[in-house]
Amino acid sequence: MPEDKPKGLLERLNAGETVICAEGYLFEFERRGYLQAGGFVPEVVIEHPELVEGLHREFVHAGSDVVLAFTYYAHREKMRIIGREADVEKINRAALRLARKVADDTGTLMAGNICNLNIYDKDDPSWEKRAYAMFKEQLEWIMEEGGCDFIVAETFFAYAEAKLALECARQYAKGVPVVISFNLKRGDDLIDGVLIQDALRFLADAGADVVGLNCGRGPATTLPILEEAKKNGIKVPLAFVPVPYRTNNENPNFMTLKDENGKIAFPLDLDPWLCSRSQIAAFTRRAHELGIQFMGICCGNASHLTRAMAEALGRQPPASRYSADMSKHAYYGTDSTLVGFNTEEVCKKQF
Repeated sequence: MPEDKPKGLLERLNAGETVICAEGYLFEFERRGYLQAGGFVPEVVIEHPELVEGLHREFVHAGSDVVLAFTYYAHREKMRIIGREADVEKINRAALRLARKVADDTGTLMAGNICNLNIYDKDDPSWEKRAYAMFKEQLEWIMEEGGCDFIVAETFFAYAEAKLALECARQYAKGVPVVISFNLKRGDDLIDGVLIQDALRFLADAGADVVGLNCGRGPATTLPILEEAKKNGIKVPLAFVPVPYRTNNENPNFMTLKDENGKIAFPLDLDPWLCSRSQIAAFTRRAHELGIQFMGICCGNASHLTRAMAEALGRQPPASRYSADMSKHAYYGTDSTLVGFNTEEVCKKQF
């Protein structure tokens, strides 16, 4: 177990460093058969905590600087809809303890997490009181479980909800840095009509330590938004945490990508739209060139993509020990001890 306390988020950002925060737990556990698509509630935290701990360690091994507590969609509204509201405190505390254990063991940062509640309703102002109560209890559990190095408040479709999340974090997690990000649908405005560039600026001016985009959009349709924010003179570091899918101008958000028959591919048939490792690396380098300092990959992420991101930043995480070395491949290799018939005849003429 590392003895030295790791440098904090703000210390790293102020020093010009880039911080990688691996995400994507929901999709990864759905793929592995431990989480149900649709509700997307992280029941795996209390049903198979050893698997959650394992994925935390896997992401660190691949290059993540942060262990993000798996409390995304572990709020009261989501737990209610699957009939497990009675377990809301249990699941949050369990997730926080798992994240803290792995962060302490690996010398990484530990982040608490609050997220979109999906209850914003422009015609019913009562949503705000309910949202306040849910943010409050999750933040209080974070602090009661020993606190965290920073808060990730994410995936907000409405500026009003993001603003409330930031206000609650400042009140109930005093002194803790806050990274806050939006899930941007089609167009350049959020669902409450606030333009995304205004929303990013408003949150920065309100005291958010990092602002940006996560989930929803792939790298190709996320970077232009952040590049514009840079040109507009945003005063705080930016977050680039896209989904690893090849979204485009026609379908900027992965929830409208379609399969070969024109059917919505989200969430089970998105595989053909996945970015390759080389594409993730290229987008990472572009983000770095733009001066973006907080990066990660959201829904759809897996450890090999996190490793590609880390290596694109010039790092060699532990998983890089096993990065490809095709010089030893039986057919595509260049090692002089390989069978020449395979590398020259079979590979070049028969494949």
